Formats: sequence, C-alpha cells, structure tokens
Amino acid sequence: MTCDEARILLHALIDGELDAGHAREVETHVATCPSCAAELSAHRQMREAMSKADLRFTAPASLRRRIDAALPGTLAKPAATPSNIVPLASRRSMLRGFAFGSALSALAATLVVGVVLRNDDRQLIESEIVSAHLRSLQPGHLIDVVSTDQHTVKPWFNGKLDVSPPVTDLTAQGFTLIGGRLDYVDARAIGAVVYKRRAHIINLFVAQTSSTARQPARTETIQGFNIRRWSDRGMNFWAVSDIGADELAEFGDKFEAATQANKEG
Repeated sequence: MTCDEARILLHALIDGELDAGHAREVETHVATCPSCAAELSAHRQMREAMSKADLRFTAPASLRRRIDAALPGTLAKPAATPSNIVPLASRRSMLRGFAFGSALSALAATLVVGVVLRNDDRQLIESEIVSAHLRSLQPGHLIDVVSTDQHTVKPWFNGKLDVSPPVTDLTAQGFTLIGGRLDYVDARAIGAVVYKRRAHIINLFVAQTSSTARQPARTETIQGFNIRRWSDRGMNFWAVSDIGADELAEFGDKFEAATQANKEG
C-alpha cells in the first residue's frame, strides 16, 4: 500500500469503518511509514481534543421571551382578566396546530436524514472504488486473468461472483480489453474488467444490485480520478480512470451500446 492510498483510508480507520482486510493493510503500512504514522497520530489527537471540548451552546433567556411573545394567544401575558384567557376551543385548535406542525417537521427531518444517509453511503462506496483503482495500479495487482478476448475473460468470472459481469471488446472503438480480476468493495467481492486507453488504465467495476431500474450515467471527480457510474438490469457499474471526463463518458456510452447489442443479438 502506498502513502496516497493509506491517507485516503486513515479517517475510515479511526472511525472503525474499514473491514478487517483493509484495516490490516493500513496498519501494516503505518507501522513502517513515519510520515503516515505522524498523520494518523495527529488525526487521533484532534479527535480526542474535539471529544473533550465543551461545544454545547445554551440559548439566552431573551430568546425564550421572544418566542413566547410570538406565540398565538399572547401566552406571555398574565391571565389577570377573563379577556386575556384563551378559550378552550382555541387552545385545542392551537395544540392541534402544534401537533400537526411537529409531525410535519419530524417527517421532513426523516426524509432529510434518509437523503443524507444515502448520499453518505454512495460517497463511501465511490471512495472505496477509487481506493481499489489505486491498489490495482500497484505492480502485480491489476489483472488476475490476462486476455484481450472477451470470451476468455467473461467465463473466468463464472462461479467466483453472484453475477458474472458483462465483458465486451471495444478495441475498434479505441478502448482495449486487457483482462479482469476480483476486487473487494463495501466488504464484498465484485468484478473488475480492465481496459486500456493509450497508456491509461480504465477499471470497470461491476456489482449486483437488487434494483432492476436503469439509472442514467453521471460523472464525478474523486481524489483526482474521474468516476462514471450507471445502473442497468440489476447491476451497478463504476468506470474509473485518470483520462478526461469526456473520454470516460465516451467509454461508458460505447460499453453500454455494445452490451445492449450483444443482448439483442
């Protein structure tokens, strides 16, 4: 493991988010790298300092008075005369309004939390995808089955994964198939089909998903690498490379088109 790979995973190691294999790789690297060990120590010191800091904020009493004054029925005024007493029906209506508002707030909060969690999950997986791409660039990690023949690469995955990833030859379109391998993302084995564009490597990671709905492709940049993701027919695809976003989009489009043509043929 290189320093760049280790630094990507340091926060996840501290938070206990790595699986045993990745945690062991990071810890082994840190044990022999003074620079990464110092960075890990600094992160841990910062985490400890923040946990001990008094970050609680108490709202001033003046805020409560302003809120009371703004409530319906002038609740902040003393009930000295009958004219200041809020009728029972009005109080019930007011309480129903509060209850309804609270329910709406709770629902909105639940929806927001759900969106945030989904985004966090997606970002975590995409970060792992980039880490897997980085690992593959180390000597001896890129390919398990070396072949430019799709009829050799695709059968190699049979029996090793829940679903065999589609493999197609795009040499005529400028993207050369060079092989495939097994990789591990989100604590499970997935397939990686490897292509080359000039001197650049493109890793196409493929994983099974429970949804069969098609999700259109989108491209992002993470840790200096472009990553293009789409979903189709029960599979998620992530194409990762240091080539330009337009070339990676071209690869994704041509791969989808060729895969669709193979299914129809």
